[in-house]
Amino acid sequence: MRARPIAVSALTALVATLALTACDDEGSGAKGNKGNKKADSSASAARSTACKADQVGQEVAASEAPAAGDTGSVSVTLTNRSGGDCTLEGFPRVDLNAGGTTWSLTPEESAKPEKLTLKPDETTAFTITYVRGPAGDATKGAAVKTVKFGLPGAGTDLSFPWKYGEVALLSESEPDASVGPLQRAGD
Repeated sequence: MRARPIAVSALTALVATLALTACDDEGSGAKGNKGNKKADSSASAARSTACKADQVGQEVAASEAPAAGDTGSVSVTLTNRSGGDCTLEGFPRVDLNAGGTTWSLTPEESAKPEKLTLKPDETTAFTITYVRGPAGDATKGAAVKTVKFGLPGAGTDLSFPWKYGEVALLSESEPDASVGPLQRAGD
């Protein structure tokens, strides 16, 4: 009598193992493919709804650093001027231009970006924080002329003139400035 239950148990275990293996392989493949298609579809949708440079209006306001060594901030407010919703997530890419030299700003280390959906005429903003450099000393300050920035998921850049004094340099290739994430603005 003992032989029969063991044989049945071994047979049952073998069948169960094969069934689980078949389900796992089939299930993973089917779910994996559906999941990938869904992820690809979501990524495509996000790209197609990303706010584009030609769909936003911009307004720049500053709290200018008064003297060398002081910290200032420049806020850039963007308004959705498209006919529909658009999305933004992350940090804008920001470059400071001084004649023939360009510096890319690093994102604020502690900032956490959120995904924003902007309806028509809704706004978002980001802030550039900088330390003012000494006037006339190209080794310690950059005489920035323009700021060029790009939105996440958009190919075209926007720009505005820099009128807020020199930007201090941490090194020849790094300004003492950073950019914050895109955040909801307005009421």
